[in-house]
Amino acid sequence: MKKIRIIPRMDIKSPNVVKGIHLEGIRAVGDPASLSLKYYEEGADELIYIDVVASLYGRNYAAEVIEQVSNEIFIPLTVGGGIRTVDDISSILKCGADKVAINTGFIKNPDFVNQAAEQFGSQCIVGCLEVKRQKAGNWQAFYNSGREVSRKDAVEWSLELVERGVGELMITSIDQDGTCEGFDLEVTARIASLVSVPVIASGGAGKVEHIRSAIENGFADAVAIAHLFHYEKSSIKNVKAKLFGT
Repeated sequence: MKKIRIIPRMDIKSPNVVKGIHLEGIRAVGDPASLSLKYYEEGADELIYIDVVASLYGRNYAAEVIEQVSNEIFIPLTVGGGIRTVDDISSILKCGADKVAINTGFIKNPDFVNQAAEQFGSQCIVGCLEVKRQKAGNWQAFYNSGREVSRKDAVEWSLELVERGVGELMITSIDQDGTCEGFDLEVTARIASLVSVPVIASGGAGKVEHIRSAIENGFADAVAIAHLFHYEKSSIKNVKAKLFGT
């Protein structure tokens, strides 16, 4: 089995890491700085932080967490939430982040994708998709932490994001998020088979076999995991041992 990146995902609502179901009903599950160090020591390949209320409060608490931990953590750190301008990206990278993850800012202003990639390089721009299956069988792109629906077909939007310059995609299934019933493998595989950039599967991991399926059937290059690690149902070390024998 190919080795993929195992990435703990921390959704942050100041000052806590939070977790919900279908991106709703969030509850506090831990301190972001403490969890960051714990996951780093356990062998995380990267860490993803998404401030889910950055737009409401006009600040990105995840960036503040990065400032606290970046001198102690030596793996890639990705920050998202409330990023609307190249100045926002610059500020977050200066805090110690290696990459930024953007959804709402790109949906509202697609030209921002080009601006971001041209100024900072595609390698540090992650295009985020919050997707929900529709009755017609397709998936629609949502934004603002799943609270608002766009008019964009998720698969078509993923192709546009890559064409405009993102270097990576993170696909979060709203239907599967927090259910522990597995990833939406169909949409992940559909997008991964069409794009030339790495794809991170997010939303639904409840056991190691779900991660295995994301690799084998969803063609994912990485998995972003929250519930499984936050509630200590498994550890990074255990996941890697079962999947890769390491």
